[in-house]
Amino acid sequence: MTHFHWVVSHSAVFHWTIGCILALVWFSRLLDAALGMPKVADISRPEWDRKPATPIGNPRVSIIVPARNEEENVAAALSTMLKIDYDNYEVIAVNDRSTDRTGDVMDRVAATPEAVGRLKIIHVTELPHGWLGKVHAMWSAANQANGDWLLFTDADVLFRPDVLTRAQAYAEAERADHLVLFPRMIMEGPGERIMVAFFQTLFVFGHRPWKVADPKSKDHIGVGAFNLIRRRVYDAVGTYEALRFEVLDDMKLGKIVKNAGYAQRNVYGADLISLRWVKGAMGMVNNLTKNFFAVLSFQWWRLLLSAFALAFLNLTPFLGIWFAHGWARLPYAVALASIFGIYVGMSWESDVPAYYFVLHPIGAALFVYILLRSMILTLARGGVVWRGTFYPLEDLRKGMV
Repeated sequence: MTHFHWVVSHSAVFHWTIGCILALVWFSRLLDAALGMPKVADISRPEWDRKPATPIGNPRVSIIVPARNEEENVAAALSTMLKIDYDNYEVIAVNDRSTDRTGDVMDRVAATPEAVGRLKIIHVTELPHGWLGKVHAMWSAANQANGDWLLFTDADVLFRPDVLTRAQAYAEAERADHLVLFPRMIMEGPGERIMVAFFQTLFVFGHRPWKVADPKSKDHIGVGAFNLIRRRVYDAVGTYEALRFEVLDDMKLGKIVKNAGYAQRNVYGADLISLRWVKGAMGMVNNLTKNFFAVLSFQWWRLLLSAFALAFLNLTPFLGIWFAHGWARLPYAVALASIFGIYVGMSWESDVPAYYFVLHPIGAALFVYILLRSMILTLARGGVVWRGTFYPLEDLRKGMV
């Protein structure tokens, strides 16, 4: 065999090996999602617009809204919450040491006629040692809440009037203890769509929402925009005091609820809640920098392995289809078709068109950058800076759940 034929032969073996690994990984994920995601209910459908079946009427819901430096968003968010058509709820908004006009805006909304008797404002001026600001704000509000259910949300989330009626109808029918509603993402421009699309792909790859309801699985969920939990369950799992120094407070709330054996559900809801999560691609970069090292337990070796795996799984199919020859391109094509299939599925539930699949490598490269940036900045600073407050790395590691 000539040297040329030896190189060609080994190149084909290499591409077939790598391509088949990628094809198997992506096709199995597509198949799993295609079979599983239809099991996740959509409470925006007509059948969930119903009154409670219990004779005692609607259980009381306390909506808890932590806010720090949210003067641009909080008035609109609170206004939509005050227009909810559910007849038994309260809103408790927390101004968490804001350095802008957030507190003034909250007070002004609270003085409006529709807010009287419905909206309560708490002003936090100092953060106790051993707490993250947002977690402390939610814990403080929960201590003053009198609802049978607690709904933890964010200060930039817009609510449709019928959201609580539908959520409670579903929770009652499913006997859920913790209900997570996926928000509709408001996106402007291709940069935001690229990043949100890749994040959703990553979420589908790393989590299995259709398994959350299975008590035998370890899959759990939590979304900061809509974590609805029974008060007795919240108390039983240790309240937010159990997560007082946890960066990933929303997901970790879901984790401790699931681990404690309570019934957890997640649902779609079209535009029942919506938010503009980030502004531009770099907004996503800045937003997730504080999170990614925490996701990997602040362990550098896990982060580097994850960065490599992320690049390998998401960039190699696009490179391999060009560098392979003949039939060696087939497994890469299967992997790419599977990724495209995931984009098609996501386009049914979000405002990201399926053709954004062609920009998937850009999102992958930026997310690898976020991973590395998260680690480097956290190690260089010796901690995380979150909304103007510095949290030491040593304390964050101790506070992980």
